[in-house]
Amino acid sequence: MAAKGKWLGSLLTLWALGGCTLVGVAPPPAPVPEAPVEVEVPPPQAPVPEPAVAPPVPPAPPVVSPVIPPEVVEDPREIRALWVVRTALIHPDSIRNMVQRAANAGFNTLLVQVRGRGDAFYRGGPEPRSILLERAGQDFDPLATVIREARARGLDVHAWVNIHLVSSAVTLPTDPGHLVLRHPEWLAVPRSLALELASVEPSAPAFVARLAAHARENITRVEGLYTSPTHPGVADHVVAIWRHVLMNYELDGVHLDYIRYAAPDYDYSRATTRAFRDWMAADVPGSRREQLDRAAIRDPLAWPDAFPVEFGEFRRQGVTRLMERVAAESRSLRPGIRVTAAVFPDVAEARRDRFQDWGAWLRDGVLDAVVPMSYTSDEARYRQQIRGATAVVGGGRVWAGVGIYQTTFQGAVRKVGIAREEGAAGFALFSYDWAVAEGGRVSGGVYLDDLSRQVFTGR
Repeated sequence: MAAKGKWLGSLLTLWALGGCTLVGVAPPPAPVPEAPVEVEVPPPQAPVPEPAVAPPVPPAPPVVSPVIPPEVVEDPREIRALWVVRTALIHPDSIRNMVQRAANAGFNTLLVQVRGRGDAFYRGGPEPRSILLERAGQDFDPLATVIREARARGLDVHAWVNIHLVSSAVTLPTDPGHLVLRHPEWLAVPRSLALELASVEPSAPAFVARLAAHARENITRVEGLYTSPTHPGVADHVVAIWRHVLMNYELDGVHLDYIRYAAPDYDYSRATTRAFRDWMAADVPGSRREQLDRAAIRDPLAWPDAFPVEFGEFRRQGVTRLMERVAAESRSLRPGIRVTAAVFPDVAEARRDRFQDWGAWLRDGVLDAVVPMSYTSDEARYRQQIRGATAVVGGGRVWAGVGIYQTTFQGAVRKVGIAREEGAAGFALFSYDWAVAEGGRVSGGVYLDDLSRQVFTGR
């Protein structure tokens, strides 16, 4: 399979020529858009089974002797990060308040969502400006404002981009420049719709409408519309976003979210199944290849069903190749920039069910650090997840994700303590927006300040 991995990387290069309950922020003095905003929902924690036709791929073998590649440099500070959802970026005052509150509480890193659903919270670039910024004026640049305010207070800024989740399934984009309308052929298709959509042109309204309906019907496990990680157009587009952002903004880091498949039963689009056929063809005897090609005329699942383990590896390598491209591009444009990703907390589950091989990304030096989204109220499970993450290459490259929205205040304090006990380099709270809008009800005061007094005092 190693040879196939190199072949897939070459093919993509040749073809080449972004979670919690939506909350409010301090209201700005100027009116803000009335457009509906999609809820930020954390990924489901329960493992989603593989389709019956595809036996699970064995997890990656444990690392016996963790080695940090020499190009990866750990931050000597304790990372005290906040995920900042895009709803905090719709007005200059809300940004100033956010940065000031974070600095006053003792945080040192902001993971700022500048691409939520295939839209932009920065100037220019290959994607349309977010509808949430309609009334803010074209001169307002959210990302530049965050960087300016954060620099004045000594905070690092990482651009947080949702990679493959590109649209709500409830409110579809209307801007003709949005990729869902411009490139519907890039969208990932669930297995259950493969046959139905095989005869529907992606440009037909029924194509996107059916994908959206399926996502709504499965809202507890599929957050919206996803792009296909193996489509070369998707890879080029994502790299173009990063290139634009890095060339125009002085960032301390890039933070990738949804760098994975929506679920194990994705993607069975025509483009993906055909690409998989080409990927496998050289290793399949001629008679078998002809048989499968004939079957595929009526059954788009013929090749994936014939080789389920290989299809899993094909998808896994597609995600990894894009991760590698983004990391290489980022470091080429801004040497020393930190590359991180929000990941499913269990390394084996992430690899098996979401084709997100973040253990290998750490071991190979593709990522500087991972942020496991350990969003659970069960403290024993939380400890297990963080311990498992730190076992991959050591705790110096793990920032423990804490879902403060689904635990008590003291529960959040204890989770920070657990992250420290397990050797994590720091932690990231999800999210600033919830802390400001709802946290006081939980802490009994000002959430971030209360937390600061509990976990930062004396450190």
